[in-house]
Amino acid sequence: MPIAVVRAEKFYMPPPREPANSWDQVPAAERVFKWIEYRMERRVLPPAGSVDQTYFARINQNRWIADCICGSAQVVSPSDPRYGCTECGWGWCALIFPADAAAVEAPLMSLPPYLRNWWHADDPRNPNAPIVGIVR
Repeated sequence: MPIAVVRAEKFYMPPPREPANSWDQVPAAERVFKWIEYRMERRVLPPAGSVDQTYFARINQNRWIADCICGSAQVVSPSDPRYGCTECGWGWCALIFPADAAAVEAPLMSLPPYLRNWWHADDPRNPNAPIVGIVR
């Protein structure tokens, strides 16, 4: 059975000394803050507010990720389409996922995990987007 595309719920897990289900009630977008606290041994607070911007989620080497304006990135999940940066503190912003994330993941399963990449067609940073205005 192929390895599933990784989402925040499966990437940001509690420390081994805690029960594996101890973070089950923590929303996917907030798990990274708990994980950073555990891994980096420093207090990291989630953003206090939201920002009026949206970002596109993408699949990068078998992980759903979102990129921050500061250059950082985090594993994200369609189950909680928000992003807040643990590096620069950028507030909660909305993430755009495909309407059916599982349908996007399905054709990627035939590829090795390191080749599983996908960009939303409307993402202006999509390197595969057609170049508008060029006539061949």
